[in-house]
Amino acid sequence: MGLTGAPGAGKSTLLDALVRALRERGETVGVVAVDPSSRRTGGALLGDRIRMRSRAADAGVFFRSMAARDRLGGLADATRASALVLAAVFDRVFIETVGVGQSESDVSAVADTLVYVAQPGAGDMLQFMKAGVLELPDVFAVNKSDLGRAAEQTAAELQAGLGLGEPAGGGWAPPVLCVSAREGRGLAELVEALDAHRHHLEASGELRERRRRGAEAWALESLARRYGTYGLDALGGRAAVARRLREGASSSPFAALRELGAEIEDALRGA
Repeated sequence: MGLTGAPGAGKSTLLDALVRALRERGETVGVVAVDPSSRRTGGALLGDRIRMRSRAADAGVFFRSMAARDRLGGLADATRASALVLAAVFDRVFIETVGVGQSESDVSAVADTLVYVAQPGAGDMLQFMKAGVLELPDVFAVNKSDLGRAAEQTAAELQAGLGLGEPAGGGWAPPVLCVSAREGRGLAELVEALDAHRHHLEASGELRERRRRGAEAWALESLARRYGTYGLDALGGRAAVARRLREGASSSPFAALRELGAEIEDALRGA
């Protein structure tokens, strides 16, 4: 599950509250938090870890921070692999993005369920539409609802924007919920929405398809970052490599990445 949203929306505080709620249900939780990078050391600034320190002594919670470095998509290079490892051990795995704003879309190719966390007064309907935040999330959570009218207005703007857009495939209508991490308000409804979306994905068969698309997008981006446009052109270009990935859907994305990477290197050596 991914949590995204602009800085200041309270993603880390909300995630901490969600972890508490899930632990009360007896579920184990893994968290991958992508933090901004220090300009001096290149390491994570660990702001998310500071806000989630209340779960530090809980054996049922594993927390891993990683630096975004030069990535603009909101994730670090090792985020996908880390999430897959945690998913084999924990009941729930959350990925919290760095919080960079409009360019933060990589998490949609990794998470089964994407939650967009908005803050009261974040903007009107047109601003949300221009930012592109209405297209990808499966659940919208307006945090800091204890502020009252401002939170209700933001929720109404999001709901209106969703009504104007193209209906999502698969019949899922993203709910817009008002929550307060500080007061614990709306957390039960948020957990119910996460559970409902998971059940919808499984019942409709979309879960398998979403994971396939995400794995292909990750492998293609990894190849592009490592070999560049010149390397992809050695196999016929980006579209041809994407087609090869789709044709090899039965193999793991890691195996496809190795095979195509080896082909690109052979082609470049023979060029």
